[in-house]
Amino acid sequence: MEFQLPEYNLAMMAPEIVLFLCALGVMTFDVVTRRRTGTVVGYLSMGALVLTGIILAYTGYGRGFGNMFFNNPLAVFFKVVFIGAAFMTIGSSFGITQTRIINHRGEYFGLIMLSTVGMMFLASSRELLSLYIGLELTTIPLFVLAAFFKDDRKSVEAGIKYLIVGALSSALLLYGISFLYGLTGTTDLLQMQMSLATRQLYTQGQMGAILLVAIVTILAGLGFKLGLPPFHQWVPDVYEGSPTPITAFLSVGSKSAGLVAFINIVVVGLYSFYEPLMAPNDWGVMVGVLAGAAMILGNTVAIRQTNIKRMLAYSSIAHAGYVMIGMLAFNELGLASVAFYMFAYLFTNMGAFAIVALFEDKTGSCEISAYDGLARSSPFLALSLSVFLLSLTGIPPLAGFVGKYYVFAGAIKQAGSAPGFSWLYWLVGVGLLTSVFALYYYANVIQIMYFGKSSEPVKVPFNPPALAVIIIGLIGVIIFGLFPAPIMDFAARIPLSLGIIVP
Repeated sequence: MEFQLPEYNLAMMAPEIVLFLCALGVMTFDVVTRRRTGTVVGYLSMGALVLTGIILAYTGYGRGFGNMFFNNPLAVFFKVVFIGAAFMTIGSSFGITQTRIINHRGEYFGLIMLSTVGMMFLASSRELLSLYIGLELTTIPLFVLAAFFKDDRKSVEAGIKYLIVGALSSALLLYGISFLYGLTGTTDLLQMQMSLATRQLYTQGQMGAILLVAIVTILAGLGFKLGLPPFHQWVPDVYEGSPTPITAFLSVGSKSAGLVAFINIVVVGLYSFYEPLMAPNDWGVMVGVLAGAAMILGNTVAIRQTNIKRMLAYSSIAHAGYVMIGMLAFNELGLASVAFYMFAYLFTNMGAFAIVALFEDKTGSCEISAYDGLARSSPFLALSLSVFLLSLTGIPPLAGFVGKYYVFAGAIKQAGSAPGFSWLYWLVGVGLLTSVFALYYYANVIQIMYFGKSSEPVKVPFNPPALAVIIIGLIGVIIFGLFPAPIMDFAARIPLSLGIIVP
């Protein structure tokens, strides 16, 4: 048999290649100019991300390296989220790069872009080993970024905790992947799906036990990445100790990357084992339990937090639970609602953290009590933060409300499709009830800003990039809350392209 090389088609990888070269260029430029570039290196990084987005728009759909790399609606949609998260992270970082990261700006911005490259490769991977490599390229720069404040004990602690937990989660994930390879003899996700679907013997006996171990270890590995209980312990400490813009990047970019990995490995590769009929190897119920625990624990523990970064950390655990509800709906709203939720979350959470970063740059505090009377001294900031918090709660007509509506609607439709899915009604009920809990701790921050009794509230100055991030966040939250159809129409192509829904 004649050996043939795969069709490389590097044009499909043009956005990733360009961003990788730009990351190296930014770091080199900072060194060559003897780190005297000031804010220039930050603007160059933002420009590189804009250029990458433009190239992505013209790249189109296709594949490269045989079946390993796919540019399909799933990949393109989440690449937009990754690029947007990196752009807004860099825009929020100008404060700390002028005061605390003076000698390593190039490395700081370069690592953000390199992590984004890993996320983009991950989104396009349709093969387990390349997906794993993309996931590691995503997380390894984040270990360094979390501990970037070398003179801050909490930052160093955050980096070490994230490194240990990240290594453990990667080991569990790789362990589960090895079992899947042993069962199917392939690392190609589509071939794996077909192999598992046609060999029902895997659902019983020794093979069934091996498959169950594979599913459990994979869910545990991805649960660490997403911060789902009981794998969430690292989240509040890492979020609190990391530089605030990096905390924002973790909450949106890293979480979105974990969702893409979940979709590719579990939803696509293990598509046949979602049905309750496949018990005990049905991953749907397992994920439902994790989602319910995330919503309950995240929202109840957030009520007791006095540090706004820790509050938003527990909030992100709860939002991971909400978005996993959409993952359990195998209908036209299912994965489309997951994609829209993360798109809305991009504007909402990045905007909120941009304000937290500005406030911390000015005051050095992340305590909620420090926001006392902010509406009198900085009314625009207080109003903007209120909008973002209300969107996180799910108040109409903001984008966060629309995201929750689609997620719950998809799950309710799935629950009515067959008796075996009726438990989804209970999961949606938990989501609705815990959203009321969320209103309490989000509204508490708003109450302190507007009705605080401080005689000398802090006036927070702006820098242009951070102001741009806040304005972009406000526009996204309001516009896509009022007019969600264009984003949902594009997101609806995702389940179709994966073969989850047949038109």
